[in-house]
Parts: sequence; C-alpha cells; structure tokens
Amino acid sequence: MDPLYDVELVAVTKRYGTTTAVNGISLRIPRASYCCLLGPSGCGKTSTLRMIAGHEAISDGDILIGGRNVSNLPPVARGTAMMFQSYALFPHLNCLDNVAFSLKMRGVPKQERHEKARGFLDLVHLGDLAMRLPGQLSGGQQQRVALARALITQPKVLLLDEPLSALDPFLRIKVREELKRLQRELRITFIHVTHSQDEALAMADLMVVMDDGVIRQAGPPREIFERPLNPFIARFIGGHNVLDGPDGPIAIRADRCRLGTSSEGPHVDGRVTAVEYQGTMVRVGLITDPGEEVAALVPDGLFHAQPVAPGDPATLVWSEQDVHLMASA
Repeated sequence: MDPLYDVELVAVTKRYGTTTAVNGISLRIPRASYCCLLGPSGCGKTSTLRMIAGHEAISDGDILIGGRNVSNLPPVARGTAMMFQSYALFPHLNCLDNVAFSLKMRGVPKQERHEKARGFLDLVHLGDLAMRLPGQLSGGQQQRVALARALITQPKVLLLDEPLSALDPFLRIKVREELKRLQRELRITFIHVTHSQDEALAMADLMVVMDDGVIRQAGPPREIFERPLNPFIARFIGGHNVLDGPDGPIAIRADRCRLGTSSEGPHVDGRVTAVEYQGTMVRVGLITDPGEEVAALVPDGLFHAQPVAPGDPATLVWSEQDVHLMASA
C-alpha cells in the first residue's frame, strides 16, 4: 500500500444473507486526515465503519491499515479504536478509571495507567473532573470522556459512529470543533460516520457520499459542493437547484440565484411557496410552472427591500457561469 494512505478499501463487499449492504467499494484515505462517511439511512456507511473496525466480517475484498492487510484480524489487532454513539461509559467508574480501563485490561500498573489517563483527560479539557462519575457529567462531557478512552490506546485510526447526534445544536458545533482540533494535534486519521451534510462539510478533509451500498462521490467538501457528479449528490448535499437542461440535468447553487425578471438571463417562472428567515439570508422557495421545486438564498437586506410572500408570482434568475452540468445518474 502507498505510504500516503492510512486506510485503503479494495473492492469491499458486505452481504447479510441475500441483502448486499456494501457493494464492492474502493477508497483511499490519506494519512492523518479527517474522513466523513455520509449518506442516507441504509446507504452502507455504518457497515463500512464496522468492517474497518473488525466488528463485521467482510464478504469480499480487502482492508488495509497502515500498509497491512487487516481483513482477517480481530479488532484489537488492527490499530483502530472505535467511539460508539452511546458512549458506553461504565456508570460505576469515575472518569479517570473509565479512561484507564483498557490499560487495566492490558495489565498496566495502576499508577502508570492513571498518569496516562490524566494526560488524555487534560487533552479533552476534563482534567478537573477526573473523579466524577458519568452520571454527574453533561452529555458533551460524557462524550469527551469516551473520546479520551478511545485515544488512550493510541490508535492509528479513530472510528466515530455518529458521535454528535445526541447533542443539542449549540453543543454539537462546539464538540465538532474539538474533534477537529484533536485530529490535527494528534495527526491520526479520524473516520466519522454522519447523516448530517453540514457536519461533513464543516469537518472533513475527505468527504465520501454513499448511497445504496456504493460510493457516489468522494473528494474534498468544496469540490463535492461546487461540482456534484449527479442529481442525487446535488439534492442530498443540499443548497442546489436541480433542473432539466438542454444537455442534461444541471445544478445551480441556491445562493447564486436571485429574484428578478425574465429579461435578466437564464430563469424559471413560478410561484412562491415558502419564505424562511435565516438571519443573514432569507430562503425563498418556489414551485415552477413545470412543477419543479427551486429556491433562492437572498441576502437579508435585498429581500426586505423587495419582499415577496407565499402565493406571489416570482422569477428565479441566475448567471450562465453558475450552471453546473451533471451526469444523469
């Protein structure tokens, strides 16, 4: 395996009886990168993560970690650690002993394992809470204890299964910043499963969009957002209008659209269906004459200078240079 990559999946397939959950996917994850596996429910992202961890056996293909084929190795021998969605902390152990638990199982003396555990609690800014039980912590604090417990094993790859889904929106943003900081400081690869487009766009170096057991597109988040390969990607990532063009389906970013008149350039006519104030922007949804749903993200000041309301006729206008031609599938 090329030393530039920490993880490589080679034609990996997972079958459950007659159902194929993951269908021959291949992927290279660069060294010390933050990779987000993204897709709708049932797309195969969690099965992929569990196969990398060794919690699911692969049906076909190979998984390489650090240049070594680990396809048939147990989880403990792979150089990975997994942080589960439920955190799975021991309620009767304080934070220090929760973090030190894996070292205890390996026979590391108490003083040594506690010293290391304190270091990792400090890393996640919880050193002052070392003696507290999990039930005395907030959800975000419990999550950071679980993170320290996973990191103390010093894995080559940290696997995260929807780690932010149980947090409230404000805390979710704070914790995702913390995860990204730790990944940069530790210089190890994080593979993070999520169903949140915003989360993947904000965190990933490599964004992998899956559907129906296959990878539909993989690349840097900006590349995928700017140049979705097909209508599924454009619709799933969000923020795009997908229209039928003369040469095939096209995508136009909603923030590159405006309300105007048919004389201003490429356009569609329709009727306003929704107006959503979003702070700096106002989202105006329309239904076009052919029955397509489209939207414009209009700067707050521009919208309120010429407001519209549901039921009003309106014309959505964009520039030719902002049109992105896609494959049909």
